[in-house]
Order: sequence, then C-alpha cells, then structure tokens
Amino acid sequence: MARTLAIPFIAFIFAGLLAACGGSHGGALGQPQAFQAIPLGDSLAITDARLPKDTIGVGYPDQVGHVFSKKWKADVAGFTQSHYSQTLAFPPGTKITVTNISKAGEFHTLNVIATRGKPPANFPKNPMLSMKPSGGDKLVVGYRSGILRPGKSVSVTLVKGIYLIGCAFHYLSDNMRDVLVVEPGATPGPTATPPG
Repeated sequence: MARTLAIPFIAFIFAGLLAACGGSHGGALGQPQAFQAIPLGDSLAITDARLPKDTIGVGYPDQVGHVFSKKWKADVAGFTQSHYSQTLAFPPGTKITVTNISKAGEFHTLNVIATRGKPPANFPKNPMLSMKPSGGDKLVVGYRSGILRPGKSVSVTLVKGIYLIGCAFHYLSDNMRDVLVVEPGATPGPTATPPG
C-alpha cells in the first residue's frame, strides 16, 4: 500500500520540477531564471531557485538564513539577490522588484530605516516600523513597501545611497534586516549557508 502511494507522490514532485525548469526561458544559457516556488503542501515549498536580475527576494530568516557581514560588522537576514541572505547592491537608477519569497502565511515588508556613509551598519535597536506603504516609486529614507503577501511584489527605483532596511514584522523578533548599497560598481555580499 505504501509503495502504491509513493509512486504518485514521486511523479508529482518530478512533474513540478520539470514545470519549474521548463517554464520561462527568458535568458541565455547560464542566465538566472525567474524565481518560482513549487507548492508541495500547506507547509512546504521548494524555494531554492535563482532570482531574476534586479530582484530582491524577501524571505523568512529560517528559510533564507543569516550571514555575518564582516564589512558592515552586522548580522543580516531575510533579504537576497540570489538564494540566501546577503548584503544587497545595485547601481543607482535601477528599477527593482521586491518579492515575498516566503511560504504561505508569512507576510513581510521592506522598510528603509536609515542611511550610512560607511561601515559599520549600527542598526537602530528599536525603530518605528510601519506596515503602511510610503515613499512612492523612489527608494529613499522613509520608503516602505507596505505588506507583501507570499508571491506578491512591488517595484521601486533606487536612488544613490547606502540604506539600512528591515521588515516591520520581523526586525526585532528575528533580526530581519540588511544593508542595501546603491552605488556604481557595487556588488552584493556573500550569501548565507543553507539553513539547517
């Protein structure tokens, strides 16, 4: 009986993986493909896919990990340009998409809390973070994405600067915060190891 149930489940997983791989082929070989979560039930999703160019993925730290940035002397978590948490970097004027990559039921925000001219990050201990959107289409101090439900996105254009960002839901409880560098030639930091 168990063997009979296992074969359809394995076929379902294989079909889902094929669908994810065969979906949009928007780029050349080796280019990052569109992020796609494959639902496997109420509490499990495969989210280990590269994000498209000019995208920030916002995910619960238990899923995307924590990484200590030596440069910024800070633990960062919950924001990524690839698979797992990392400091973020884009050139000025880039229009980015901010997407909630968490599983069902986990809401996030991207709030710009402060700016920095250089390291260390020195994240504020108890900032006032709102879940209401603010700031329009330019990312500057005071910008807030508003609530992002799983799979939902918002687009915003980056203005030159070095920003401290955080999630209004998880900044204090889970240290969900990051450094976003918007400068010519900026590169994102190393990624966290996969959460265990």
